Amino acid sequence: MDKFISIVVPVYNEEENLYLLYGSLKNILSTCGRDYEIIFVDDGSTDDSLSILQKLSVDDSRIKLIEFSRNFGKEAAISAGLFFATGNGVILIDADLQHPPELIPQFLGKWEAGADLVIGVREKNQGESLVKKLGSSVFYKIMKWIGETKTVPRATDYRLLDRKVVDEFNRLTERNRITRGLIDWLGFKKDYIYFTANKRNGGRTGYSYSKLTKLALSSFVSHSLFPLKLAGYLGITITFFSAILGLFVFSEKYLLNDPWHLYFSGPALLAILILFLIGIVLTCLGLIALYIANIHSEVSNRPLYIIRDKKI
Repeated sequence: MDKFISIVVPVYNEEENLYLLYGSLKNILSTCGRDYEIIFVDDGSTDDSLSILQKLSVDDSRIKLIEFSRNFGKEAAISAGLFFATGNGVILIDADLQHPPELIPQFLGKWEAGADLVIGVREKNQGESLVKKLGSSVFYKIMKWIGETKTVPRATDYRLLDRKVVDEFNRLTERNRITRGLIDWLGFKKDYIYFTANKRNGGRTGYSYSKLTKLALSSFVSHSLFPLKLAGYLGITITFFSAILGLFVFSEKYLLNDPWHLYFSGPALLAILILFLIGIVLTCLGLIALYIANIHSEVSNRPLYIIRDKKI
């Protein structure tokens, strides 16, 4: 029996792309010989995207439509699509045609070969600005340094999830979420498809530089405790070096009677004392951060473990 496939497409002001995307998906999926559904999630579009999707859903019973009451963001749209998807495998794809639909057979092939999660990795992005390219490079380098979950540079939301991965994702309770980071956190057997992203077919991207910056900061906070512990690390460093400096100054001035004629003044001694006390304060903040990290872990309420398969 052929496996049923769900395609999840988050949509925000994509009226120029929807008919082309639908046609491409329909043609490609028909050649795969599998039954399928396409779930469009309208994320509060202000153009004619919703009316187009409503027409498509009337004309084709395999089209499912979820309409948000307002714009909640792409992460919420993807989460809703995954929640309502019923397929044995679920493919996430953007509506702007930058994710080549013709790669879907390759995703299905790697899935059939045993991968639980097939991730599309963008090697090149046609029309990508220099600022965005540099920002992406810096983001992934920082995540590689401080992140607690291994991430593949330039990995995209274009990916296929096996049913068991979708079920585990739907158990996660974070509200301020980065979907691809949470999917990576789940683990499972991964495979990758490398591609060159197409130029955006029409319309404007829903991600401005401010939104991308906010998303990056959210990723740092959600998937790394390093920023929380940074004050503690700084405090320990400052305390250590100011203590050594203070001992040197005290010994040189009061015990050795200033043999090198360094002439440390009273304000200099006060500055060293203040620096030492600041180090103590920052160290205490670091200790508080450890308690906050435990609270963060509990509030996130992620499952203690993920079972890929079992024979009991």
